[in-house]
Amino acid sequence: MSAIPEKRFIPDRLGTSATRLFGSWEALLFAVAVLIFIANSLASPYFLNAWNLSDATFNFTEKAMVAFAMALLIISGEIDLSVAAIIALASTAMGAAAQVGIGTPGLVAIGIGVGVGCGVANGILVAGLRLPSIVVTIGTMSLFRGIAYIVLGDKAYGGYPASFAYFGQGYVFWVFSFEFVLFAVLSIVFAILLHATNFGRRIYAIGNNEFAARFSGIRVERIKFTLFLLTGLMSGIAAVCLTSRLGSTRPSIAQGWELEIVTMVVLGGVSILGGAGTIGGVVIAAFVMGLVTFGLGLLNVPGIVMSIFIGLLLIVTITLPVVIRQFRHRKSA
Repeated sequence: MSAIPEKRFIPDRLGTSATRLFGSWEALLFAVAVLIFIANSLASPYFLNAWNLSDATFNFTEKAMVAFAMALLIISGEIDLSVAAIIALASTAMGAAAQVGIGTPGLVAIGIGVGVGCGVANGILVAGLRLPSIVVTIGTMSLFRGIAYIVLGDKAYGGYPASFAYFGQGYVFWVFSFEFVLFAVLSIVFAILLHATNFGRRIYAIGNNEFAARFSGIRVERIKFTLFLLTGLMSGIAAVCLTSRLGSTRPSIAQGWELEIVTMVVLGGVSILGGAGTIGGVVIAAFVMGLVTFGLGLLNVPGIVMSIFIGLLLIVTITLPVVIRQFRHRKSA
């Protein structure tokens, strides 16, 4: 008589909620943020000043606004490398409008409108014509930035209305700037959109298996088009804030931001291959990058060193999950 095989139970969830929380990438990233905060406070006596900490938020709030939309796009399996060029084109359009006397409401509408228009163009090319997003957005990156250079050349636009400065320089109360409050509100909105709606679940489904998502009745092209539009919208909002904070427009504005935004998203735990990631992780990653760059700035570290750090950070965050996965596979084998 053969022995009765022992039953094997596979739990629906591995470990308790607390185990999953403290063993997550977000928890590790939060611990890194705390360590960086402590290191900065020890390295510079000016770091813990409330107004200095408020100034530190300007290092990441505008980029993080775009990173929220970029996170959704990367989770769906796509990417937009034209976001910094969209900011430049939107800022150029606002500068040109300011020269002919258009007021603050009109400038904001133009900046956001140009961002949305660029997002729609990317969406049509990728979702409508089903072209590779990385190729399309490299092309539109050159196109949008090129238009800004053609319009401005080596000149700069200024002369913005005094009221326009509030978006990038104003404070809602005490040390909390308008930009930081907007960043906090948008983080909540995007967290709800991704983690508490059917739209967010469909984004995950597309990123995990686009072929299966189509057979499940998900309108993949429509969702991808919406995500590109959303990325353009956030780039337009970032352009308004950045132009307002600087008080001028140059064609080189936001140069290289696409790298920092993608780094922020990937550092936040969003898989570059799609299908995984959280808005909470992106928020923590934004603080980490902001604290690092601000701390290096207080120590008078050259900007080129910061660029090297951002590049290394992107390589490490992409490589580390692959190395860990291979190690676990070899260990289990």
